[in-house]
Amino acid sequence: MQKLIYTYCPKLLTFVPSCAMLTNGVISMKKQNLVNLVRYHVEKNNDAFASEVAEIAREFDANGDSKIAQYLMELISTASFYVPQSNYKNLKYLRKVEYSTRPLMLPDIIEEDVIGIARAISNKSELSKFLFYGSPGCGKTESAYQIARVLARDILIVDFEQLVDSRLGETAKNVALLFDEVNHLPYNKVIVIFDEIDSLVLDRINQNDLREMGRVTSVFLKELDRVNEHIPIIATTNLYDNFDKALLRRFDATVSFDRYSKEDLIKISDSLLVAHLKKAQNAKQDMRLFNKILKNLASIPYPGEIKQIIKTSIAFSDESSEYDYLRKFYYSFYGNSDSIDIQQLSERGFTTREIEILSRIPKSSVSRKLRDQ
Repeated sequence: MQKLIYTYCPKLLTFVPSCAMLTNGVISMKKQNLVNLVRYHVEKNNDAFASEVAEIAREFDANGDSKIAQYLMELISTASFYVPQSNYKNLKYLRKVEYSTRPLMLPDIIEEDVIGIARAISNKSELSKFLFYGSPGCGKTESAYQIARVLARDILIVDFEQLVDSRLGETAKNVALLFDEVNHLPYNKVIVIFDEIDSLVLDRINQNDLREMGRVTSVFLKELDRVNEHIPIIATTNLYDNFDKALLRRFDATVSFDRYSKEDLIKISDSLLVAHLKKAQNAKQDMRLFNKILKNLASIPYPGEIKQIIKTSIAFSDESSEYDYLRKFYYSFYGNSDSIDIQQLSERGFTTREIEILSRIPKSSVSRKLRDQ
């Protein structure tokens, strides 16, 4: 069973006594554990509480109650906050990042791969190096964060600003030092992310010295071969086709994030709109018009970009007009709203009411102009 440290979960206080009754021979120990849990909770000592939970799970597992232990671990992983494992003060090329605990919306086909990777890491399957590739905004980095969330691990991201050095030979040395830091991280507690790894293994440090690029790549490949398998590494890139096959072979699995259908993107966009409208004042939902705008697009942007467009459209809308955000949203794709083509809107399937919203021209005027054309 994986030895992870988790945080406080209120449900645990009702769960532990029933677990104790199910396990003969360790009841007295569980009583002491329960006392400790209550005390640490009252004292708000989250570190001690987390350690106590891990000890309980280990004891159940050691006494043959692996299902209870696993359930306990899964229960704790749903806690609403997470106690950091370490402050990592002595790291130079890695930095800890905070990440969202909210679930990520992904197409089923990609979500299955992400869940599979989390399962592989949890089960210690000797698979520890993964490459996520796809267009900007498709959820590569966020998915890495979600794996960390599910496993209740810290995220350490490679700081390329510290790593890359313009001086000849220094970057290759820094790469070796980086992996030395990686190999000395605590086992089963972190995930290391090389976000946009192409900035290291594709970009030339010195355009006049191609050998420097070769040195950096060679050192990187060598160190990747020797990396501690207890430290999962997730790399992301937008430039998969530019990678050398020797590099791709080093990863245990590669996952394409360019597998969104139009229906997937519309569904995700709908969820994003609903979430952001909840925070807006004087704005009302019109999902039919919103979806009609999306379906008229030749290509719907990936979630990262569409999220930003939705946020901007709502933020910049006229608060006196409850559907003005839809007008802003439409013209973020179709250019300047000063040159309205009512006939074109009609040909795209918009009703007179919808054209009124998008053009700010009264319905009566819209109907008259359409009749006259």
